Amino acid sequence: MHDAQSINLGGFLSRTARLFPERKAVIEEGRSWSWKDVDLRVQAMATALKDLGLEKGDRILVQSRNNLQLFESCWVAFRMGCVWVPTNFRLTPPEVSYLATSSGACAMIYEAGFEEHASKVQQDSTSLKHLIRIGDVQGDQPSYESLLENHLGQEYEVEPVEYEHPLWFFFTSGTTGRPKAGVLTHGQMNFVVTNHLADLIPGTNENDVSIAVAPLSHGAGVHMLLNVVRGASLVMMQGKKLDPEIFWQLVEKHQVSNLFTVPTIVKMLVEHESVDRYDHSSLRYMIYAGAPMYRADQKKALEKLGPVMVQYYGMGEVTGCITYLPTEMHSLDDDDPNANIGSCGIPRTGMEITILDSDQKPLKTGEVGEICCRGPAVCEGYHENTEATAEAMRGGWFHTGDLGYVDERGLVYITGRSSDMYISGGANVYPREIEEVLLTHPGVSEAAVLGVPDEKWGETGVAVIVPSKGTKAADEASLYKHLDGRCARYRWPTRFFFWDALPKSGYGKIVKKDILATLMDQEML
Repeated sequence: MHDAQSINLGGFLSRTARLFPERKAVIEEGRSWSWKDVDLRVQAMATALKDLGLEKGDRILVQSRNNLQLFESCWVAFRMGCVWVPTNFRLTPPEVSYLATSSGACAMIYEAGFEEHASKVQQDSTSLKHLIRIGDVQGDQPSYESLLENHLGQEYEVEPVEYEHPLWFFFTSGTTGRPKAGVLTHGQMNFVVTNHLADLIPGTNENDVSIAVAPLSHGAGVHMLLNVVRGASLVMMQGKKLDPEIFWQLVEKHQVSNLFTVPTIVKMLVEHESVDRYDHSSLRYMIYAGAPMYRADQKKALEKLGPVMVQYYGMGEVTGCITYLPTEMHSLDDDDPNANIGSCGIPRTGMEITILDSDQKPLKTGEVGEICCRGPAVCEGYHENTEATAEAMRGGWFHTGDLGYVDERGLVYITGRSSDMYISGGANVYPREIEEVLLTHPGVSEAAVLGVPDEKWGETGVAVIVPSKGTKAADEASLYKHLDGRCARYRWPTRFFFWDALPKSGYGKIVKKDILATLMDQEML
């Protein structure tokens, strides 16, 4: 336990506003707000919520697409010593209602267009006291802007907090089971911000510009914190879907230097023809996380963008701080020893990694087991879920549920989720290794391999393939030919399915449980 006071992360916004009052903080569809503007707005909103009765420790649920108000809401919550509870805007009303009730949120800020979500939360929650709408006033509900304007000019001192005081309920993506709220604290997140600045975007300052392409409710929100601390401007993309053409236009127009995204979005951006029509030479760091990036996609990105790729591996409970692969550890040349093909990098600064077997014993170099980590980036546990916390924190290590190994140089390799691994004829099979090979076939755009029951072998693998556009489509015969010599026969999928697209979570991850459900529903297995 930490008895000492911690820096309230919310104070960094005011510090940046004092340093660079007139520099652009947020840019959104032709409009912009300075750091001074945003700081005044945040203090006004904090005062308004205090007048409504919100206190230190209260939870504030936010349902919104990326916009100025969502950006501000986290700084409001931090400053007040409240807990920020952002949702993925793609969630359904029942899913958001679950997040509201499980978090015990007493206030909900929601964007116009999400009235059903707000109504469902109001209907189901016993703790909710206030609904605040981003947009025009509706009925007797106050609007975000009216509350803010009525308190503009009022100062709000940063609330003193302890190291372990909750800052953010970071919900797991929910690809399996109900989402759990990892409790991120002020002390933890102060370390994370420092760590991310050192490992991911070194040298970032007030002259840099970041662009938000992923929801700020998740990993992109963590990345946003770094840029605020350094005074870098943030460009907000609008719209329900990412438009690569508009993205590259904005990169050129605003001289964007860094962004956070996921491999599926990197793939979409670099494969779109517009990448060649706009100047993106300002880019220094394209950070990708959320899932390992396949080598074929990695090479395409390096070819188009140059040495700007930075990978990190982690999860919400550790805010990404497990491993990283900086720009200098990427290479186009497969024969370059510094290409580090298939690796997710080296341990993050200040973090420790081990590979454990099922008996919690450390494994030797090269042996596959569960990737575990410890250090100041690990969350306090799960909100009101002691069982899940105990399971994840066994033996003094945070258990990721990912399988992998460490090589002789200390680089970490992920072979898959423990739940993904299947046993065929007594042999462990790790789908990711097969997917890597399949994706080097020119006719394959995306691939997912999963184990299914088999009478003879216990389990066998099946592969779902998204064919590449503009090339000769992959077929079963060509895929088997491609696997020959590149992948042991016992690991070959026994069947191939060809789809137009793979199901993905709101954060861009391929959701294998949905693939399996579709295969079962359509009686393909």
